[in-house]
Amino acid sequence: MADNADRAADITQQSLDATLARRAQLAQPAPHDECVDCGYEISAPRRAAAPWATTCIECQGIRELKNKQGR
Repeated sequence: MADNADRAADITQQSLDATLARRAQLAQPAPHDECVDCGYEISAPRRAAAPWATTCIECQGIRELKNKQGR
């Protein structure tokens, strides 16, 4: 029978595994060169700096502003 410490350890391990899996996906280059928000091409400097980026710099800025205002 598992006690609270065992359950907490299992939950922590599952969370860590999920986080590491997401992190591994971020390290992969994005499969496309177009921004998923506006459809325009993601610039070469942005692609070089953040190969996993799925948005252009302008749309990413808008996303960050929205996230900041939503807090």
